[in-house]
Amino acid sequence: MSAGVPVHDFRGVDPSREELEKAEELRAADERARLAAAAEAHRGAYRSDAPCPTARLNTGASIPLIGLGTWKSEKGAVRAAVVEAVRAGYRHIDCAAVYGNEEEVGEALAQVFSEGVVRRSDLFITSKLWNSEHGGERARAACLKTLKDLRLDHLDLYLIHWPHSGRPGPAVAPPLAETWAALEALASDGLARAIGVSNFSIKKMQALAEAGARVTPAVLQVEAHPYWRNDALISWARSRGIHVTAYSPLGSPDSAAMMRRGPDAPTPMGDPTVAAVAARLGKSPAQVLIRWAAQRGTSVLPKSVHPDRIRANLEAAAFELPAADFEALSSLPTQMRMLPGDFLVDPQNGPYRSRAELWDEPEPAAAL
Repeated sequence: MSAGVPVHDFRGVDPSREELEKAEELRAADERARLAAAAEAHRGAYRSDAPCPTARLNTGASIPLIGLGTWKSEKGAVRAAVVEAVRAGYRHIDCAAVYGNEEEVGEALAQVFSEGVVRRSDLFITSKLWNSEHGGERARAACLKTLKDLRLDHLDLYLIHWPHSGRPGPAVAPPLAETWAALEALASDGLARAIGVSNFSIKKMQALAEAGARVTPAVLQVEAHPYWRNDALISWARSRGIHVTAYSPLGSPDSAAMMRRGPDAPTPMGDPTVAAVAARLGKSPAQVLIRWAAQRGTSVLPKSVHPDRIRANLEAAAFELPAADFEALSSLPTQMRMLPGDFLVDPQNGPYRSRAELWDEPEPAAAL
């Protein structure tokens, strides 16, 4: 090459193998980021990043303190409600065979699993044994039917729904101890990770132990809200390591007609103290009541099929009631059951001839 002729290095014109590989890596990283963003959007625009607080059961498992109740959720609306709830951040779904919608819940669970919103291990699923299915063989068959409808291989919690088999007579038949033994067998077989009871009194739980129960209930699910605090029962359960779940945390205002409560019967949703606390904190009365229950240490099961309410209810996990407000809500003078269980009371034939016999406690003035 003659002197004075400029020498150019043309190696930069055609990219080297290393540069090509680096560019491909960048494109792949961009594609992964795009797919991840699309997947996150698919999980739901309202998915909560903050985990819902949990309580520890006597089994060692954790139960999310705010769950979605599915009682009285209209057929055709349950699937969408459960999908919306899981996308919003709910990890606790409360079901029951008698609600008549477990197949729809199962469709929703299959959807959120297939879409990658959550894994099975992320969710806590509860169901309940209905009255007509008490006894050993019937209880197992009922549990298997629930699992089939929910499309699951196990429940996180299975409860005896009521201490009643639906049969008249001088005593509950088959005995509650026999049905409890059936649930113990379901737990031993891995079909239910934890077992418990719903609507049981202290006396009825003590009777299970005296009859030879091998397993202490992990959970007691009962009505509880500021108008029915259930203080003595909850205190007793806690002293024995039994977690309490509060149903009807808003006082079940939509059940007034079904329960034959008068149109002017008081409910916590309309209480002036609840309204004042809500206004002061910039929250809704429902959020205040849900937060009161969770702050009390009970898990709580608000229900809704409306996306905005589903999300708003879960937001009760994100704030705390000041001590003075919590105490005010814990001291409301009105104390009455909104769901007194009258459909199980049979004055002529038993086994429960009065509310007092059903609940094993004096009954305050009824909410009629």
